[in-house]
Amino acid sequence: MDYKYIEQLLENYWQGETTLQEESILRNFFSQDDVPAEFMKYKPLFVYEQEKEDILDEEFDSRILEMIGEEEPKAKIVTLTSRLMPLFKAAAVVAIVITLVNAAQAPWNYGWDNPQDEYAKFQQQQQQADSVNKLNPVQAENIGDSATAAKPESHLVE
Repeated sequence: MDYKYIEQLLENYWQGETTLQEESILRNFFSQDDVPAEFMKYKPLFVYEQEKEDILDEEFDSRILEMIGEEEPKAKIVTLTSRLMPLFKAAAVVAIVITLVNAAQAPWNYGWDNPQDEYAKFQQQQQQADSVNKLNPVQAENIGDSATAAKPESHLVE
């Protein structure tokens, strides 16, 4: 049998130049049981519409969920805590930023002291400490005597 007309229709089909009637002819040809071997590779393309089922019906979701073993999704219970969690996180971030800004700002609040002035204050404090350490021996004895006089001699009483 000569299939030149079918070959010509297929060529026009691949070029996108077929009419609806010509496509119907191709579908009818490929829906037959005795399709030549050279055209068998095109058969699934043309018989698809005849074989397809209406698989996306109203029960599609429940069937798919049944196949994978899950229940249909239920509404999520939203608590007040979970609802306010983004607000809590934002408040924590603001608190951290404020703390860091205050910590970084502290040196500027007190100002930078002149190192020469600070050294002069240190020298003055050292001189005061040295003057306290330079007590004459009589004063040191008096301090020692007053410390022993303040203690009652409790070991003598028996």
